Amino acid sequence: MKKTYVLLAAASLLAFSSCDTTRQTQEADTQVPAQTTRSTGGPTPSGAIMTQGGLRVFAFDDSQKYPESQLRLTVPPAGGVVQPGPVEFVYEVSNFQLTRMTPHSNAEHLANSQQGQHIHNIVDNEPYTAHYETTFTKDLPEGDHVILSFLSRSYHESLKHKGAYDLRMVTAGKPAERMQFDLKAPHMFYSRPKGEYVGKDTKQVMLDFYLVNTTLSPSGNRVRATINGNEFMLDRWMPYIIEGLPMGETTIKLELIDGAGDVVPGPYNSVTRTITLKEA
Repeated sequence: MKKTYVLLAAASLLAFSSCDTTRQTQEADTQVPAQTTRSTGGPTPSGAIMTQGGLRVFAFDDSQKYPESQLRLTVPPAGGVVQPGPVEFVYEVSNFQLTRMTPHSNAEHLANSQQGQHIHNIVDNEPYTAHYETTFTKDLPEGDHVILSFLSRSYHESLKHKGAYDLRMVTAGKPAERMQFDLKAPHMFYSRPKGEYVGKDTKQVMLDFYLVNTTLSPSGNRVRATINGNEFMLDRWMPYIIEGLPMGETTIKLELIDGAGDVVPGPYNSVTRTITLKEA
């Protein structure tokens, strides 16, 4: 009888611990248990910490989850033609509150927008612009343009599930030369880090990129991150933390590579950016 009671109690405890009373839960297929707990605070590493050249790089997956959040760009239409110059962008967003501060301690340790959650709008893989309303205007020069939009937490970590992004082409004016872009091919877009980091924001710098039509694995496609000449292989699509960056300029190169180490064909699958770190 005593044995039966212990089994029932254990089963009840397991069932209780697995319950989630919020809608914003983590999708089962993206759960990766954290293997290391950091005493310095901030994101908890998910997997091994990679070290090289005085830098520490690790993935994390302990941010607030929004599996039901959806984004859809309604204007300009996919494949549409607009006049060069200021172009109106209109989005439909559901189950996601723009301008809300993401309720997680990561916002206290990473560069965080004081305006809250937002939309990242990336045109032709140039540095993104952040938008806190569902309608805004943005200049598009004459030509064909690849436009990626996705939902972002207040500290600029992207939502990566299906439905949280929109990828399309839009033509401004009547360009003499047309761009060939395969919307169904594997693509990588650079998101973070970006710009200038000051004071406490230099301690842990988030690296985040966006993948479309591909996954990462140790034996398949990966992202090769070269940070100040130090190479790190990223085989999971997750945000990463960089620690140990020096003050001044840092150069980051991201490449989407295949199992043989070659860059996957695509106009944006190799990109280099420079950021600046400053003391307080």
